[in-house]
Amino acid sequence: MKKLSLVLTAITFSTFLFAQKSVADIAKFETEVINQGTLKQNDPKEVKFIVTNISKEPLIIEQASPTCGCTIGDYTKPPIAPGATGFISARFNAANVGHFDKHLTVKFAGVDEIKTITITGDVLSAEDYDKWALENEAKKKADTPPAPVKPSAKTAKSTKSTLSKN
Repeated sequence: MKKLSLVLTAITFSTFLFAQKSVADIAKFETEVINQGTLKQNDPKEVKFIVTNISKEPLIIEQASPTCGCTIGDYTKPPIAPGATGFISARFNAANVGHFDKHLTVKFAGVDEIKTITITGDVLSAEDYDKWALENEAKKKADTPPAPVKPSAKTAKSTKSTLSKN
């Protein structure tokens, strides 16, 4: 019975000793997917993923890599202090017309798990993009209510004097 108790204690202890951290234990992303909306062909836009260190130890981004050659990225190189934020940026080249979902893999020091973050959007040809932009601008103007007219200082004074006479 003592041997069984000793073996169970050893197994329990080793389980806790070798438990791996997960990304969720050390880092929190503001968002894991950034929708770039509609892009003009060959006019890339940069996005930034913000990551917060939620652990009690410095967080190190070991690697942040795009999964294809059409996206380039950068990331915070120095350790990120507990409670502080870092970034992972990406720029999709927007060379091909159509919808896109591009992924970046992120590896944190001390964690075996690989985290995937995504940029998504739609690329239009230059001609189609210009048409789309004009339509959107006209739509925004039609949807925007007119600004309220502010009375001038002179109008406000005359209104006060008229009210006080009555």
